[in-house]
Amino acid sequence: MSNAAIRRIGVLTGGGDCPGLNAVIRAVTKTAIIEYGLEVLGIEDAYLGLLEDRVRPLGRNDVSNILTLGGTILGTTNKVNPMKYRTGTDADGHPIIADVSDRAAATCRKHGIDVLVCIGGDGTMAASYGMQRHGIPIVGVPKTIDNDLMCTDVTFGFTTAAQTATDALDRIHTTAMSHHRIMLVEIMGRNAGWLTLHAGLAAGADIILVPEIPYTVESIAQAYRRRAEQGKKFTIIAVSEGAAPREGEQIGEITDDPVEPLRLGGISEILARQVADKTGAETRATVLGHVQRGGTPCAYDRVLATHFGSAAMHLAAAGNWGRMVAMQEGRITSVPLEAVAGQQRLIPANHPLLAVARHTGVSFGDEEA
Repeated sequence: MSNAAIRRIGVLTGGGDCPGLNAVIRAVTKTAIIEYGLEVLGIEDAYLGLLEDRVRPLGRNDVSNILTLGGTILGTTNKVNPMKYRTGTDADGHPIIADVSDRAAATCRKHGIDVLVCIGGDGTMAASYGMQRHGIPIVGVPKTIDNDLMCTDVTFGFTTAAQTATDALDRIHTTAMSHHRIMLVEIMGRNAGWLTLHAGLAAGADIILVPEIPYTVESIAQAYRRRAEQGKKFTIIAVSEGAAPREGEQIGEITDDPVEPLRLGGISEILARQVADKTGAETRATVLGHVQRGGTPCAYDRVLATHFGSAAMHLAAAGNWGRMVAMQEGRITSVPLEAVAGQQRLIPANHPLLAVARHTGVSFGDEEA
């Protein structure tokens, strides 16, 4: 397909919802119509909309006044990968998983979609990369509050989520100080600790636990005791949902979902009991959960999402398919989808923020007792 043949763009949002999704949809749609005179179709509920043929036109009026809205007007799901789609259960109750990506591709062809703009995280990029073998041109836009996509320094939604988590930690801080407690706040991020690290630093957490640095309960207890010896009567612990002890595993729920076989969560409640037993201190845990995903995007994320959406449309119109928009060293660029698909960007051991935290007295629960 030559770029001269492009007449119609499809756009979908995949994975968990995220502040700024609507800003991207708006930018893609308006750039396509105003700059290139193209038609735009919205696919509902990520790739599920292609499998179920739920596609609708998007015009300028459809995307007006959505810049500040959280969530996504197209809907989304993080449970559908056309290459690993649950079609039912067998006689023993086990899920039947099949590759139905040809159905998704057929829907694209039915509606005359020339290029598909896919907004999502590593799972959506992996599914999109796989769709290309059916001849569907793809342009990706990185989205996740976890900030864990490869090849981009930042994803939209991360800054808003970090601010939300920081606000929560700030509020917990005053309660911890008043009641002389150890307070744990569980923060999203899956296997990457970016959100916990940034929010923990911004809120002045005393202990920050991230998946990349295994902890010991004794080290956490020692950090609390050191504070007590200095006259500090409370301790704030920011803990990532994917954090794990040095000799142990991540806490979560085992599922039969091929996209998310382990649903992380619950570490703060377990750790709160362990720390209380070790220290004798009154300890409480708070799980922020989906509140981190919701609400209006901050100004930075609105601008970044708009820039990403417009850049994605320029890539699509120029025939630069099979690529994802990215931010590198302050510049908007693009990278091959295969460099991103199904991977996570973790905090490297030499990241400067880890050193900054340690230099300012933060414990990561890994210090020798």
